[in-house]
Amino acid sequence: MNHSLDPSNPPVCSYEGSDYQSSFWDKGERQYEDTVEEIALKRLLRHGGRLMLELGAGAGRNTPRYGSWERVVLLDYSRTQLLQARERLGDSPRFVYVAADVYKLPFVNGLFDGSTMIRTLHHMAEPELALKSVRRVLAPDALFILEAANKRNIKSILRYVVHRQAWNPFDHTPIEFAELNFDFHPRFIQEILKSAQFSIEKQLSVSHFRVGWLKRHVPLKVLVGLDALLQPTGSFWQYSPSIFTLARAVGDTPTAAEAGFFSCPVCHTALPEEVHNLACPGCGREWPFADGIYDFRVDAGE
Repeated sequence: MNHSLDPSNPPVCSYEGSDYQSSFWDKGERQYEDTVEEIALKRLLRHGGRLMLELGAGAGRNTPRYGSWERVVLLDYSRTQLLQARERLGDSPRFVYVAADVYKLPFVNGLFDGSTMIRTLHHMAEPELALKSVRRVLAPDALFILEAANKRNIKSILRYVVHRQAWNPFDHTPIEFAELNFDFHPRFIQEILKSAQFSIEKQLSVSHFRVGWLKRHVPLKVLVGLDALLQPTGSFWQYSPSIFTLARAVGDTPTAAEAGFFSCPVCHTALPEEVHNLACPGCGREWPFADGIYDFRVDAGE
């Protein structure tokens, strides 16, 4: 994971200009994956709350599943993904669209009482740093649902055993199988969650049958039903491609210097929550607001 000489400024994977929602989800034969993820979220999101932070929101695929939350902040590094989300969800005051870097979250400390990060951590070269950034903006006892790509899945184990795969799925070190695409060992995820001041309450094994042949030849309803039955086994062992973890923020949250909502991702000064460009009183940096999206990307270069 040597992408950056400065580990405090990791590289960012951007879906800017991508048709990810259309090509991968709408037309990519991913109904099975989408449905079993919906089941997992329903199992873990038993109660709603005041303010949810959806990290890696993309085009808003999962956002309607957070209906029990009063307000949802959709955060993604890609502005074009957020434009698609806004087109799908509209301009309700219930939704706030924010383009930003997970490592440099533009919010005051302890703001949120819930957060999700689904299909996002696998793009993080410094996952522990990302989780510590998330923990900073969560209130004590806040809910956090994390999905992580599991390197110790049945398919990778079989490939390793028959020498069709060089890397060891039982090794705890993350594997980068493509640029800024990582798989993680379940124990590694547990360790970095603990280091970032989260306690694990529940884990689900999800997407057991993510195999093209099975999805083509076995009815969707059957695969989904079997996956739903197997998901609770994640509390005992994790051998599926995707692991969902329900965690809670523990310990003290640093107190924000001032009450507010946004803070400057450069100097951390609290900003006014207004529907126009936000000027930082600390460093003078101006953060634009356009097309219904707050843009806090420090290095977007756009």
